[in-house]
Amino acid sequence: MNDASVLQYIPVILSGLGATGLLTIGGIGLGFFLGLLLAFLEVYAPRRIGLVASWIGQVIRGIPLIVIFFILYFGLSEFGVNLSGTMAAILGLGIRSAAYQSQIFRSAIESIGMGQWEAALSLGMTRFQAFRHIIMPQALRIAIPGWTNEFTIVLKDTSIAYAIGVSEIFTQTIHVAQATLNYLVPLLIVAGIYFVLTITVNTVLNTLYNKYRIPGLGGGG
Repeated sequence: MNDASVLQYIPVILSGLGATGLLTIGGIGLGFFLGLLLAFLEVYAPRRIGLVASWIGQVIRGIPLIVIFFILYFGLSEFGVNLSGTMAAILGLGIRSAAYQSQIFRSAIESIGMGQWEAALSLGMTRFQAFRHIIMPQALRIAIPGWTNEFTIVLKDTSIAYAIGVSEIFTQTIHVAQATLNYLVPLLIVAGIYFVLTITVNTVLNTLYNKYRIPGLGGGG
């Protein structure tokens, strides 16, 4: 089939954008909350708990994402837990991203001087209040550059959900390629779509960082 015939299938490829967006937002969102929790435990929890949190992150970072997908989608079904492909993909992306986000947040937290932590405690704040109101708002700003990179990684890794049948843009691209017997053009199209999406995300988040960065802290200038 000629290239012109393939181009008429672009709407089919784009029909997977909704699923790609859902996987990206779900995965990065779940990873954010779990990663922030792991970072807090690593930095502020008693030593043994911190070591456990660190060990959990190391183990997860050492497992390929597709293996995590298969464990959640196929493995859990042996115990009566049947997840949809979309749910398994979101959980897999979130769990894997949490392991990386925890290190982004840990570094950001540790870049803030202990004097601020001690000052907050001296004012009568609990450890959680000090973290929530003093440390975390600054750490989140410092973490934006690293978090931006992680966001784009999660976005691109949604394509691996093809392996468990989720109809995101890469899956739709393969369907088009198989239907038209033309792989090059559909793959170039989806590569362009991923490029535009990642550039857009990077531009938005870099603008956000420049607006809210803290001068003199965390590389803010």
